[in-house]
Amino acid sequence: MKTLVKRAKEERELMRLNPCRVLEHPPDNGLLVPELVEVSRRVYWARESLLIGVSKLLSFIPVLRCRFCSEIHIGHVGHEIRTCTGPRSGFRSAMHDWKKGRLTDVIYFPKCFHLNDRVGKPRVVHNERFDVPRISAILELCIQAGVNLEQYPVRRRTKPVYCIEGRIVDFDPEMDESNANHDKGHSDDNLKIDSGFMTEVEDMKGDSIKDLIHPLVRLNPENGGSLKELSIGTMASWFEMISGARKIMEKYSVWTCGYCPEVQVGTKGHKLRMCKASRHQSRDGLHAWQEATIDDLVGPNYVWHARDPSGPPLCNNFKRYYGKAPAVVELCVQAGAPVPEQYRSMLRLDVVLPDIDEVDLVV
Repeated sequence: MKTLVKRAKEERELMRLNPCRVLEHPPDNGLLVPELVEVSRRVYWARESLLIGVSKLLSFIPVLRCRFCSEIHIGHVGHEIRTCTGPRSGFRSAMHDWKKGRLTDVIYFPKCFHLNDRVGKPRVVHNERFDVPRISAILELCIQAGVNLEQYPVRRRTKPVYCIEGRIVDFDPEMDESNANHDKGHSDDNLKIDSGFMTEVEDMKGDSIKDLIHPLVRLNPENGGSLKELSIGTMASWFEMISGARKIMEKYSVWTCGYCPEVQVGTKGHKLRMCKASRHQSRDGLHAWQEATIDDLVGPNYVWHARDPSGPPLCNNFKRYYGKAPAVVELCVQAGAPVPEQYRSMLRLDVVLPDIDEVDLVV
């Protein structure tokens, strides 16, 4: 705390001595980070490839979801582990009641407000909550990092902004409507975007969508394609999206509420009074913003790992021996993809399951 107070005093003294200064480093000065523009494009298309691949895999491997809580399971038969926390779970001995799941149960992209000008107007106030569109947070991160989408216009600057007595002042004249969506050096003119969870892309400059989607994801197992290769391509898209998003988050700020799962991409969090978590009355419904992680940006939705999908359901007595993994990873592994090295310890593949009569003998 003393270090933070000392740093704040030094910043105030520096601001008093130099009240007018130009912000030098992007993206704080309103300019793009050049080396992250191509990364943002790869993350965008990896997200599209991931959604296409998961939707194809769901035709062969079912996903089950509990009717009363957010628990999901990958497989034909739901597990018997008693972890339900939904309504009246005590009357069911915390057993889950399974129903068929969907794509949004496997992978979840939380939404945030779209900012037309991340530096000039970094915050959305409460009265603007119905006027500003909400899009996926990872899509907003790609837009702020350099992806230009016709449906979601954003202002691109050519000159850095100034900081005068703590206020951001912009001397760069606003571009007209025809040029507002494009940055001459880093424009994505080949993208034409429609609304929807999975974005439809139409070719405008000769680049086909087949050149941008992962080649293994384009395979169709119903027409003779390999289900294993499709799962490998889907998992590769997952890792490319996650690694690229982590790299962008090192420069572009992402915030999450410390009490609820609300996320906002930008220099500051929004000012909406919509938090309903613990002690929200003392904050007047405002969010308590803190730095977000990749799990806040992309909901991994961890599930129990089934070593034998065609075997008996997972038993509640053996839950201490079972591993967990993100639902996308578990889906791809059951489809034939090799187990990733970074998730091998989480899946607990080195743990031997005891027999029923040996459970009481295990220490």
